[in-house]
Amino acid sequence: MRHLTEIRWHGRGGQGAKTAALLLADVAFQAGKQVQGFPEYGPERMGAPITAYDRISDKEIRVHSNIYEPDFVAVVDDTLLHTVDVTAGLKADGGILINTQKSAEEILPLLKGYTGKIYLLDAHKVSMATLGKYFPNTPMLAGVVKISEVMEIHEFLREMEESLKHKFARKPEVLEGNLKALRMAIDEVQCIQ
Repeated sequence: MRHLTEIRWHGRGGQGAKTAALLLADVAFQAGKQVQGFPEYGPERMGAPITAYDRISDKEIRVHSNIYEPDFVAVVDDTLLHTVDVTAGLKADGGILINTQKSAEEILPLLKGYTGKIYLLDAHKVSMATLGKYFPNTPMLAGVVKISEVMEIHEFLREMEESLKHKFARKPEVLEGNLKALRMAIDEVQCIQ
């Protein structure tokens, strides 16, 4: 793991990008990491573009600002590629994970010549297969952990199971569906560059 890993999330209100960022911070903290997880607020309405951030480190984090040069970016809604510069400040030795059903040929021209690693994940397919509804944040969360390596995968899955057990104590089918979504997403991430 890098000394400090910074992740920027792009999504739309109601898709769970903020929740995913905060959940990643929570499970990383439970695993003994130093963390920051926070959203950037703007007009709060369903469907409006939102940004959230994570900082994760094995050492104390002394910076307290937005993240302008992230190591990794997660794009929860590929329609944002047309309106938001999701690669702004993104480090070339990092990577971007995009939730999309589009091909690499359709996605690459929208990334303004970004030369780092580009990963695609069809979170719609994963969530429909495992949850029966479209919740992109759970698959994207697993995808971010896979590409960023901020935690060991087995450690991440263990901490997520513990966290979800409390949240869905009375809904074991939801717990199992979310765990399946996390595992499937890890396997479904594709590196296209």
